Amino acid sequence: MKLWEEETPGYESAEERFEPYMKPYLLERNNPGGAVIVLPGGGYQGRADHEGEPVALWLNSIGLSAFVVQYRVAPYRHPYPLLDAQRAIRLVRHHAQEWSIDPERIGILGFSAGGHLAAWASNDHDSGDPEALDPVERQSSRPNASILCYPVISFNEFSHEGSVHNLLGEHPSEAMRRTLSMQHAVKPGTPPAFLWHTSDDGAVPVENSLLYAGALSKHQIPFELHVFPHGRHGLGLAEEEPDASRWTELCEGWLRSIGFMAQAAIMGR
Repeated sequence: MKLWEEETPGYESAEERFEPYMKPYLLERNNPGGAVIVLPGGGYQGRADHEGEPVALWLNSIGLSAFVVQYRVAPYRHPYPLLDAQRAIRLVRHHAQEWSIDPERIGILGFSAGGHLAAWASNDHDSGDPEALDPVERQSSRPNASILCYPVISFNEFSHEGSVHNLLGEHPSEAMRRTLSMQHAVKPGTPPAFLWHTSDDGAVPVENSLLYAGALSKHQIPFELHVFPHGRHGLGLAEEEPDASRWTELCEGWLRSIGFMAQAAIMGR
């Protein structure tokens, strides 16, 4: 489903035009349950398939509805990926009753640059515009939890320069780099987070997750962090790495610990 039924903000700002959309993976339920919005990685240049549908199906298997978002990437730049992520959250919240989703249990999950976008949406959100003509825009864009998988966090030290350039252009200012470095964006309204990384990630250094965890700790935001000893960047579900593959089990436990899975009963289970 398209994120905007009418005019998409900034649609004509790039020569190669793209209409952002999301694919729902809904569960039939007796009671409203949790849902997670999935943002595949790709350096703000693409969106990796293995970080989309397979992850949504895993979320379904643990009792959560899921939505894979095909957000805008280069040649679209700041702020359009964020607008797409915010719109996806609002859209799920708007349809929560229809889709048997608890509007207070909508999470966001991202890999690599998608992890940056998930962190960005977790820190740059609003409660909605009650006067908006579009009823979707009246909804809050704040996620209730974030899951950050080997995320890009810093646009300064330890940065992934491909993500920086694709989002901000070739010569972004130091001020903009700092603004988009998510360790500086954490605030009291930032939702709880689950993070995982591998210590030998050669593309996005583990310091990115460490910096974000440190910022969460400073602001007393609940979080859980796992650093696995080995694994290339872009593992997705990490089925090829016996140690890192435990992240899904650990994440499920974390979601239960924060009450995200409560009453998420699937029909027939």
